[in-house]
Amino acid sequence: MFDFNQVTIVLVSTSHPGNIGATARAMKNMGLNKLTLVQPAQFPSGVAVGRAVSAIDILEKATVVDTLQEAVADCGLVIGASARSRKIPWPMLNPEQCAEKVVADARKNKVALVFGREDAGLNNEELQQCHFHVQIPTNPGYSSLNLASAVMVICYEVHKAALAVENLPVPQEDEFWDQEKANGEQVEHFYRHLERVMIAIDFHDLDNPRQLMQRMRRLFSRIRIDVMEMNILRGILSNIEYKIGSVKQTSQKK
Repeated sequence: MFDFNQVTIVLVSTSHPGNIGATARAMKNMGLNKLTLVQPAQFPSGVAVGRAVSAIDILEKATVVDTLQEAVADCGLVIGASARSRKIPWPMLNPEQCAEKVVADARKNKVALVFGREDAGLNNEELQQCHFHVQIPTNPGYSSLNLASAVMVICYEVHKAALAVENLPVPQEDEFWDQEKANGEQVEHFYRHLERVMIAIDFHDLDNPRQLMQRMRRLFSRIRIDVMEMNILRGILSNIEYKIGSVKQTSQKK
């Protein structure tokens, strides 16, 4: 049976508490129960409770954090809702494809489905913390979608996909893969380490970044490295730093 506890709905900087309550109701309708709020404008709130109806338990258990990085720290798959195309194209899913990935991945990894602000969605930095973006197709003449409605669409697709695969065998990759995927916290540490080393070897110029880090994020998000691969990459970076330090010390002695 699919474990809905593996999936967390993350709302970023929600401005109206009613949307938090409506989101909780949508989640409970579809069997999801883990909600994380990133810097909500108002929470706890009587308005949220009123809109939640019989899903108050989800609000009572909701986690409130300061950053999206905290919200997805333990997640091996992060998918962000995006209504806009970006300067750097990112792997894009429709709701059905999103649900299939969620259900397949949740067998071994924690999953976060991230939704942004009512008026502006997720910003570029937040979207770059996601492995994939999901876009809900809407009427081009009126594409604005209420936050809770967007959550309902994605939760419905996840619920439907979970029912469809309940009696199917484990996907082939999961049968032989020996390591879990690196989670959000591990990946962010890696990106900081990678940027530090690229600066040290004069490959990355902060005054002329050329969207380098965004492209590196897209590369590794597409690959989705596992924990052992992450350790290997961090080891390589640490060895480069050690070698750079040795060279500098030798040069100073001369």
